[in-house]
Amino acid sequence: MNEAVEQKQPETGGLHDRVVEVLRTIYDPEIPVNIYDLGLIYDLEVDEAGKVRIRMTLTAPACPFAGTLPGQVEMATRGVEGVTDVQVELVWDPPWSQDRMTEEAKLQLGLL
Repeated sequence: MNEAVEQKQPETGGLHDRVVEVLRTIYDPEIPVNIYDLGLIYDLEVDEAGKVRIRMTLTAPACPFAGTLPGQVEMATRGVEGVTDVQVELVWDPPWSQDRMTEEAKLQLGLL
């Protein structure tokens, strides 16, 4: 379950956890799973000043929501108390795969 993301922020854990919580309220419009458990968040950094940097991807480069989903992530993250700035970067490397999904997401989609 996104272990690399979870382990990066021990000193800002409270804010990091609140950002993860809000990311779990955003759903991929084509798949009924939130973007965090779907594995679309590749990296989440939160510093002591409240600056948040998110590297994310989409399920496919031709995804029709490429123009809107990153903005939705930015706006939702800006609404988290304690966040002072947000940078969202859309990346395609490595390509997303089902291996990035949490066990819960796989179960929800009937993949287990």
